[in-house]
Amino acid sequence: MEDAYVLQLSNRKFSELYLCCCGYSKCEPLHSFGPAVRPDYLIHYILKGKGRYCIGDVQYCLEDGQGFLIEPNVLTFYQADADEPWEYLWLGFNGTNVREYLRDIGLNSGQPIYRSDHALELKDTVIRMLKNATGSITSQYERQSLLYSFFALLSRDIEIGTPKGQEGENVHISRAVEFVRNNYFNSIRVADIAKYVCVDRTYLYELFRRYLHVSVQDYLTNYRLTRAAELLTLTDLKLEEIALSCGYQSAYSFGKVFKSKRGITPAKYREKSRSESKEHLEEHLDNLERL
Repeated sequence: MEDAYVLQLSNRKFSELYLCCCGYSKCEPLHSFGPAVRPDYLIHYILKGKGRYCIGDVQYCLEDGQGFLIEPNVLTFYQADADEPWEYLWLGFNGTNVREYLRDIGLNSGQPIYRSDHALELKDTVIRMLKNATGSITSQYERQSLLYSFFALLSRDIEIGTPKGQEGENVHISRAVEFVRNNYFNSIRVADIAKYVCVDRTYLYELFRRYLHVSVQDYLTNYRLTRAAELLTLTDLKLEEIALSCGYQSAYSFGKVFKSKRGITPAKYREKSRSESKEHLEEHLDNLERL
């Protein structure tokens, strides 16, 4: 479990760089997220405690003052430490110039870890974002300016981290993940993935279990459902449209899989996630500054 304060946004007034979400979390021991994929970029910054961040078979052990980048459509997993669980803040963002802006602060797929000594200023920036939660023009411009301020803070004295426990990337897994990322919205099956990678499906299953700790089918399903959950929360698309966008032939088949994996129907998930985010933000935002 985690004590979280979250702001989700769906409007896209700006194109070069725009904020999708932001928040703060205080995690319980061993609280984890994933393995999962995200549709947008995310930057996490650790305020207190420790945890680990995994991209495929590469693992980073992190502590306060460090942070990590999550790229779109990349399978990741992160978990709080058992003895010193972390507290962190994060930003979700996207835009036409994101890669250039990330390059300016030294982050990319080959170097997703960083260190910064501006914890208080970064925290204050996210708090101000959370406070500007309305859809007014003023709030939109204020959030945009704060997003650039966050990047400016990271650019001051950012130190690039060194990978710990890094192992070589498995080319078969990489190709399989690439195929899922580019085709999850089609009616692909495990056999199609194995055929693309040019390996036996049993061997591919063994690779996924060994490196990603999940079967190929579960990876594909989790990928689709994670994307569906994002669309349910951040868009007003109909269930039929979300189903087709995530590789399901009908809202019925999509709903059946979603409920079996998430324990709740897509419609109830949409209602619950939006209601909880709004209520949690309204009830606890004033207390966040005193954390």
